[in-house]
Parts: sequence; structure tokens; C-alpha cells
Amino acid sequence: MIGPVKPIRAALAALATLTLAACGGGGSSTPSSAVTPTPSATATATAAYTAPAAEALTVADVQKVLAQAAAQASADSTPAVVAVVDRVGNVLAVMRMTGAPATAHIPEASDGSKQDVQGLDVPAEGAALAKAITGAYLSSGGNAFSSRTASMIVQQHFPPAPTTVGLESGPLFGVQFSQLPCSDLSTRLSEGLIGPHRSPLGLAADPGGFPLYKNGVVVGGVGVMADGVYGLDPNVLDVDADKDEHIALAATVGFEAPEAIRADKIYVDGTQLRYSDATYAGVTSTVASASYAATVPNLASLVPVTGYFAGVILPGTAYGTEASGIRRATTGEFGNADAFLLSNGSGAARYPIRAGTDAADVGTALSAAEVRAVLEQAFTVMSRARAQIRQPVDSRAQVTISVVDTRGVALGQVRSPDAPIFGIDVSLQKARTAAFMSNANAANDLLGNGSTDVRSFVAAARTFLNDPAALTGKFAFSDRAGGLLSRPYFPDGQVGQPNGPFSRPIAKWSPFSTGLQSALVLSNLAEHLRYVTGAQASDTAHRCTTSPDVAPGQNRLQNGIQIFPGSVPIYRGNQLVGAIGVSGDGIDQDDMISFLGTNNAATQLNNAIANAPTGIRADQIVVPVGTGVRLRYISCPFAPFLDTADQNVCQAL
Repeated sequence: MIGPVKPIRAALAALATLTLAACGGGGSSTPSSAVTPTPSATATATAAYTAPAAEALTVADVQKVLAQAAAQASADSTPAVVAVVDRVGNVLAVMRMTGAPATAHIPEASDGSKQDVQGLDVPAEGAALAKAITGAYLSSGGNAFSSRTASMIVQQHFPPAPTTVGLESGPLFGVQFSQLPCSDLSTRLSEGLIGPHRSPLGLAADPGGFPLYKNGVVVGGVGVMADGVYGLDPNVLDVDADKDEHIALAATVGFEAPEAIRADKIYVDGTQLRYSDATYAGVTSTVASASYAATVPNLASLVPVTGYFAGVILPGTAYGTEASGIRRATTGEFGNADAFLLSNGSGAARYPIRAGTDAADVGTALSAAEVRAVLEQAFTVMSRARAQIRQPVDSRAQVTISVVDTRGVALGQVRSPDAPIFGIDVSLQKARTAAFMSNANAANDLLGNGSTDVRSFVAAARTFLNDPAALTGKFAFSDRAGGLLSRPYFPDGQVGQPNGPFSRPIAKWSPFSTGLQSALVLSNLAEHLRYVTGAQASDTAHRCTTSPDVAPGQNRLQNGIQIFPGSVPIYRGNQLVGAIGVSGDGIDQDDMISFLGTNNAATQLNNAIANAPTGIRADQIVVPVGTGVRLRYISCPFAPFLDTADQNVCQAL
């Protein structure tokens, strides 16, 4: 077993000398009347969505992207490492220009400390891959997000700027610790080309990653590392001259995101998102005539990356096909005509609807029929909901929905046709986090972890909440509630207040060291980076954290935890039996879909299962800070539906 944090950091630091062989609206108010939505009796039979056309990058396309990046890098006298992936994360190419940096430095915390991966040098190829995956995974047919967009939505204040101190954290705070290399959901190169694939560093907040489009369909992403720093942009009010971003934007010429769906056309809580500080007007004229034949081997070479790329350019797979690992569900798999799911590349669903595995723990586990009802009702709520981060305005929300049991076993997962890819892993993280935080065994699992750092968060939570029984199933935690305790200020964003018990203090906090979330997976990241750089022969396990098993090879947090909203636990009476997680088109939408989906399934099933009893929900906790601060459980959007003017749809449920 990997030891405590200091040995892990020492192992990671040694990698610096080695080279190589991845939102929503704000809180809801209380209008004059509440509405209890009516559950659907059966799944929707007719399609409400249009699936993306079957488009994919060809080898010639990939070569063009690489050549264009090299042309801009040459014009800028800034040799770069360039990575290209398809929509589901297959690595199609990694190219290193002569003189490009071998490593990328992750900035230290504001006080100069080096917690988790702060202050480390990581392989430049890994940084470029993370940026490419971020551009591909955060984007869809209705939104195009870059790694600069990601930077804006993961920081301690939103929007991040010197003048916004005191505002709440970014809507996707913590999403950077998803798509992890240890995730049991994300596939690996050795398992073939089905997706979605993992990222060596999770999602990136460093500018220089963009999506790639063909005929309006997102087909992949490109990432660039040239300046040797893997950081973020702490101030969205100025315009940066970022070398990585300039080169990466040039690489997208001919594969540009449609202007109407770029992040700067999308608003969250009235704030315009950012897409790029570089402009197409600033692209050098030599990009137009750039050719791969003049690039490799004259200026650059393809480089194999252990666990990701074999050194030969590949064509992308068309999203929605069996070969991509994400396809339309059959009627036998899920009754809704719009449903997509993960497949194993040979026709079998990776997460078919099934009963819970935890009857020995909970008495009566979730049945397959109950899981199906929750998924179907949540899917119906989604198909009626207005999207937050999708153009045009009044588009339907598109998300991924996951249900788990109390052991974290996935009991089923479905998604809409064009939901962003990042939500697949994140929805499962959210469901597992809600089930874990609400579980009677949460404290014991953390105290049994191999890291002294992880173990310390139990005492921190009990002291902060003034509750010696915290993390023993006393309260039901949504991700919104647990996430508020994971912020570097509590209450969220209020400067001068203490950090939440699951967060680092603000002087030591950064998106690279968030607290319990990052501490849980530090040993896995260390193992993986040693494997990628050739420092060890074996990769990290196909599971995250060193917490104790609840079944052979199975812990409750196999792909890490998530700390932004979009999940609720599921109960049978007062007994926790599982959780639902939702991720895709806005955090309040995610909250609503999970909460109403469970509520409507309860109505359909005559309350055999339900949302947590109101008396044990985490919003009953008043944290002893100042005069007392009550946690929040969920937050639903204003007037969320496209087919009615209903408001306050989550109140009194």
C-alpha cells in the first residue's frame, strides 16, 4: 500500500527528472405557490432530442491539426507539445516539436506550500492530453467550452477576479478531479478504443485546450503545452497573451467551434463565460498552407505515451456508434427512445439496470424495477427541463444520470444523446459521494484509508460541526451540502471565514489541492505518473483511493468524490439504500433532476423508496460559525420547465 502524503509527494517530485517514452444557475427563491410535478406513468415513447450526426476526425484531419499547431508555434518561436483526441478520449496523436519543454510546472499554493500535486513538474505530454480531453469532454452540440472556460468555473470565486472577492465559488468547483487515471469508469488504451477514456491529470484549467468540430458536431479536442506551466487564469477581467492558447487556437482552423455556441455566448448567473483570449485574427498566415509532410520529421516527431498513445496517428471514432463505447439504448435496455448508454464495444451495456448488491447491509436492496423507475423518471424530468449551458436559449437540458447502491456499485446509467462526455464520470462520482457521505460507515472508511491526511478529515469534520457522530449516517448528504463543507471559505466565498472541514485553508488551497477530494486520490496519481514516465512497470489500480474494500476489489469511491451539486441519496423509510447522480447542463438542473426523479419514482412505486426524510436531510444542520449557518440540501432553478410555467417545483417535497 502507498504510504502517507510525504512519501507520495517525494515519489511524484522525482518525476520532474524523467521524460516520456476535464454548471448552472444560482439559488431558488420562494414564489407564491408551490407545484408538485406529476410523474410519468411510463417512459417517453417519442424522441424529444436529435442525436448528433456521425462525424469523426480522419488521419488527414489529425495531421492538419498538428501541422497548423506547429506552424503557429514556429511563427511564435515557441516549440510545443500537441495532443489530439476524439470525442470519447481516444488519443489520436501526440507530437513533440524540437525544443519543446519536457515538463510543465504546477504552481504552488498562495503561501508557497506544496500540498498534493502543487509545486510539481509533470510530463508536458500529460498536460497537453489533459487540455485536449477537457476541450472535447466539456463540449457538445449546444456548447463549446475550452480549458480557459474550465479555469473560470473551478476557482474559489466566480467569476475569478480581484474585484469578485466575496462571491461564491465556481459552479463546477472540483470538476478538475474527474476523468481520473484511476477511475473504474474510464477506459484505458489496453482495453481498446471504446470510451470514455481517462485523463492523466483529470480536467485542465490551464488555457490551451479547445474542442474540434466538423459540420457543427464536436469530434474531439486539441491541447498544447509550450510555456512549461500547467496553471490557470486567476483574473478574467484582463486579456492574456497565452502562448499555449495561441497555438491551440491556430490548430483548430477548419475545425472551429460554431461561433453561436462558444462559451462567450453563454451566461451563468448573468456572467458571460470566457472561451479564448487568443483570436483567429492573430493566427499567422502560414497556418493556412501548413502541411504535415513539412512538419514531421522536420520540425517535430510523434512520441509514444505509455498508457495513452502507441506512436501512430489514428482516426477518431464516430460518437454514438458501438465502436465509440457510447450508443443509443435498445428498447430492452431502456424504454425511452432518446436514451444513450455506455457499451463495451461488443453490444453489451457496461452499466445495465440491476438490483443492489448490498442487501446484507441495508436489509432490502434497491430492486432492478426501482432503479429503472428512478432512471426513467429522472430522464423525463430532464427532457422537460430548460438547459443552463446550452445554445440556443430554451434548449432541452442534456445530462447523464447514474444510480448506485450503498457500496458504490453502479446499478444503471443513461444519458441524453448530446450530453457532454465529462458528465458520465462525474454523475457516477456524484452518486457515489452522496451515498458515501450519507453512509453509516463513512467515518470508518476514511479512518481506514492508507493516508494520514485523509484520516485527519474525520476529526476536522466532527470539530467543525460540533458533532462527534458526524459521518456515521446521522444525516443525509446531497453533493450540494457536502460540497459546501468542501469550500476554502465557509459560508461559500465569504472571505475571512474559516475553510470547510473537507477543504484546505485558503492559503494552502488551489484547484490542484482541494482537500479531501484531492487527498483521496493522491497515491493513485503518484502511481500512474510513475507508470507513464517509466519509473514503475505497473499502472495504478482500476479503482481510486486506498480506503477499505466493502467487497473484494470494491470500495465505495472507485472513481473519487465530487464536490459540486447534482446528487441526492435514496432511502427506504429511514434506511439509506443508494443514491442518484446527475451531471451535464447546469448544477441547479442537476439538483432538480436527481431530486424530482427520485420523488416521482417514489410516487410511481407507492413510496417503496423515496428521497431522504426531511428530518435527516443535511439542511437540518446548523454549522456553529458566527450566529449559525444552515447547510443547503438542493437548489432548483426558477421556472425550470419548457412545457409549463411552474415555479418552486422542489418545495415541500
